Amino acid sequence: MKIVFATNNPNKLEEAQELLPFFHVVGLKDIGCDEDIPETENTLEGNAKLKAAFVKEKFGVNCFSDDTGLEIETLNGAPGVYSARYAGEPANAEKNMLKLLSDLKNETNRKAQFRTVIALDFEGELLTFEGVCKGHITENKIGEKGFGYDPIFVPEGFNKTFAEMSLAQKSAISHRGKAIKKLVTFLHSLRF
Repeated sequence: MKIVFATNNPNKLEEAQELLPFFHVVGLKDIGCDEDIPETENTLEGNAKLKAAFVKEKFGVNCFSDDTGLEIETLNGAPGVYSARYAGEPANAEKNMLKLLSDLKNETNRKAQFRTVIALDFEGELLTFEGVCKGHITENKIGEKGFGYDPIFVPEGFNKTFAEMSLAQKSAISHRGKAIKKLVTFLHSLRF
């Protein structure tokens, strides 16, 4: 069965395809959607629902979408829902990391968590699934893999950043991986 992941991010799409092998997961480009769906809500859940509803309404396909935020304890949860554009428009991962490292320059509390909310618009139902990965922010970028803040985030219980892990290692413990596993459990419950 085909399901659309409402993203134009090839890294996110690859992660989802690896975690949902029993589905034919395609991205927005695959259904002819070139639009960058605006994220105008002030919560991760709101943005995820907005994107899923947009795709379902415009293209009439079952789909899921996500919104992810990096939440820093000492910054009262910032950048949170604004993680992708933390350093301003246009979104730029390198600038975001540099701004965050600068903001934490003199901080000893570097506790952080990634949080993902997935919204599934499926056969008339709109459901959400959440995944959280706790960890801390490094003082420097380490590693070449992954995307976004991966080079500066070390998950709890590990001594390397997401950017030093293989996709399979990261997916097994990541926020998105945890949320997608909940999505998978739900889809399996439908007995395809």
